[in-house]
Amino acid sequence: MYKFFFNLVFKRMDPEEAHHMAFRWIRLAARTPVVRTFAAAALAPRHKELRTEALGLRMHGPFGLAAGFDKNAAGIDGMAMLGFDHVEIGTVTAQAQPGNPKKRLFRLVPDRALINRMGFNNEGSAAVAERLARRVPVFKTVVGVNIGKTKVVPEEEAVGDYVTSTERLARHADYLVVNVSSPNTPGLRNLQATESLRPLLTAVREAADRTVTDRRVPLLVKIAPDLADEDVDAVADLALELGLDGIIATNTTIARDGLGLMSDPALVKETGGLSGAPVKERSLEVLRRLYARVGDRITLVGVGGIETAEDAWQRILAGATLVQGYSAFIYEGPCYARAIHKGLAARLAASPYATLAEAVGAETRKAGL
Repeated sequence: MYKFFFNLVFKRMDPEEAHHMAFRWIRLAARTPVVRTFAAAALAPRHKELRTEALGLRMHGPFGLAAGFDKNAAGIDGMAMLGFDHVEIGTVTAQAQPGNPKKRLFRLVPDRALINRMGFNNEGSAAVAERLARRVPVFKTVVGVNIGKTKVVPEEEAVGDYVTSTERLARHADYLVVNVSSPNTPGLRNLQATESLRPLLTAVREAADRTVTDRRVPLLVKIAPDLADEDVDAVADLALELGLDGIIATNTTIARDGLGLMSDPALVKETGGLSGAPVKERSLEVLRRLYARVGDRITLVGVGGIETAEDAWQRILAGATLVQGYSAFIYEGPCYARAIHKGLAARLAASPYATLAEAVGAETRKAGL
């Protein structure tokens, strides 16, 4: 039914307008007691065998919503109602900003992909922190906060910009993510170089510890699929050196060639980050490489092209303790998380592994990578 509705309504709308409409409906449903109760019962059934512990946190399962859908922490309960085991909000910047000029979001339907050049449009970390502080949760879910650089802030002042957001948001975050991998903020990806990344992550870690004294806020970094293999290794080594809690692999790609894209060439040429099915293979490669380097010493989060339970299962076998989706949610609709959970439970039952934790990294270890 959703695919019929998508083709009839959403496909004919501007993608950003369709997003706002769908998000309003989700938030409205989550604010309506009877509706949210029935929706959660139908869309978020729990599978005890999928219960996951990661980053020192307990979750109903390993599957969460990637950053980008809920930029301002406006619909956390709505996304939990739809079955996501954790919700990563943002990317949030220190200063409010409108993002890049519209039109800035494009659907590549034949490729089951999106191109976006949103540019971190958000209300700013002060406003988002205030909303999180006021929030009275309806559904218990883990909330990650993804932070990035304000566009107008020079690259040499990026550390202070991230620290400002950390000081405002860390106390409201179950975990914190430093995003240095979006292609839509000039100079941002330069921060992935270890000589820039080391002082940035060190400063954010210190700010989080200074701000939140009653617990340790887990800190992760999100990297791009476009990093060269040696740079992936360097980030992995740096994460271990700094005692980072995790790495999210991966963000969107600026690549187009070699991905076998079937959509209108005019759409394919649009600038911005490509997400969805075409990113699947490279994201999986990066994840395997990271796990081979860090093993079980830090938590890996697999994201990029996860459309089905099989995709999620392959990320777990490759080394991901947690997996995330976003683009496929646009194409699959409200039953997306339910289908992932049902399929994961079936695959675990049919596997030689007694628990999901045993499956994490099993294929990468077997391959001797």
